Amino acid sequence: MESDRDREVRHQFAYDTRNFPPGPFVRIPDRIMSLHIVGLNHTTAPVEIREQVVYAGDAAERALAEVTQLPEVAEAVVLSTCNRTEFFVSASPDGARALRDWLVRDRRLSPAAERALFALDGDEAIRHLFRVACGLDSMVLGEPQILGQLKDAWRQAERAGTIGGRLHRLFQHTFAVAKKVRTETEIGANPVSVAYAAVSLAGQFFSAFEKHTALLVGAGATIELVAQHLKGKRIGRLFVANRDVERARELAARFGGFALPLSELPGTLPDADIIVSSTASPHPIVSAGQMREAVRLRKRRPIFAVDIAVPRDLDPAIAELGDVYLYTIDDLDRVVLDGQNAREAAAGEATRILEEETRRYLEVERSRSVTPVIAALRDHGDALRQEVLAQARRRFGNGADPESVMEYVAGALLKKLLHQPTVRLRRAGEESDEALVEATRELFGLDGRGREGR
Repeated sequence: MESDRDREVRHQFAYDTRNFPPGPFVRIPDRIMSLHIVGLNHTTAPVEIREQVVYAGDAAERALAEVTQLPEVAEAVVLSTCNRTEFFVSASPDGARALRDWLVRDRRLSPAAERALFALDGDEAIRHLFRVACGLDSMVLGEPQILGQLKDAWRQAERAGTIGGRLHRLFQHTFAVAKKVRTETEIGANPVSVAYAAVSLAGQFFSAFEKHTALLVGAGATIELVAQHLKGKRIGRLFVANRDVERARELAARFGGFALPLSELPGTLPDADIIVSSTASPHPIVSAGQMREAVRLRKRRPIFAVDIAVPRDLDPAIAELGDVYLYTIDDLDRVVLDGQNAREAAAGEATRILEEETRRYLEVERSRSVTPVIAALRDHGDALRQEVLAQARRRFGNGADPESVMEYVAGALLKKLLHQPTVRLRRAGEESDEALVEATRELFGLDGRGREGR
């Protein structure tokens, strides 16, 4: 029958058997399991590389299933956004290397893309996860969207059955840390979002938004923020194009705009002075040919376009067309940096909190790692107690006097408890293992004096 301790181990390290083929459960020892992160982000790779490594929807679920089938990978979460794709796994070092190799194979990464991958483990990995959750590792310092994206990634992994006890505890602590940073610092004050940066950059091309038309492609949170900022700038006309037309209508109605399906994009492009696109499409939505035709019909009137999506929505070849000024999410970095100076002081305080919380989490986890040893020690001691107690009862049954039985119990228990430590210490002496000798002195509070020292 499975013991309580085995069930705890299974809870921490096993997969949900409903989502994986049946097979023997193999415990990976705690001492080699830790948090590992493998992936890339906006600090290590440009958008043309990041768009090769996007996992969304069914692709993310497939990735989670395959990653947790790798040798010595017990749990996994994948966070994939326009700025990063990062796998968070509870694994051994060999498991982390297997994950990196899998990622290179799965996305058929070029040598340049492979060089852009980074790997973190242990303390550094935990610190990085905390920084991501708090927005300290974002292109937009302190931006709040990443925390919601991280929670979505955690929920997705939970549904897929690829989270066990270790990552569950870590992510719950991560969310608590992010909330603490938001509450106790000004890191989220004066928000400078990518959407704000896109509209600010458009303002350098068009001084009077009232005279111009904007076309927004997509209907997610980023496009909603763009629409809000454009409305604040009193944009002349606003079109919202989306695969789900009903969602486009809802968004357009809130900001006095017009909705259209993606199929009507080519006919609307010639009217658009400003184009901002952010969808989850795996392929470009606007081709260079469609944009070339729009430029011809506009008779050299310029078009300002921002492609926030990863993978990109606008064919990169559009940048080569005359009178089209195309920017990607990476180009917004300078605009974002100019507007986030007010958060720098708050970032310092947030970093201090993160360091404290990292230490606190590690202390709890390290104490947790010794819990099975303590339980095993207690079980061992209890087994010896039960054995001596049974022998004592037999002596009483044979008529032995209480004093002799008490002497027997004390002596027998002492011998049984100290037998293995004594054997191991003698061997340590023979092998000059001073570390074990010193550890024994500290463990039992000995002053180093035995019978010979008295």
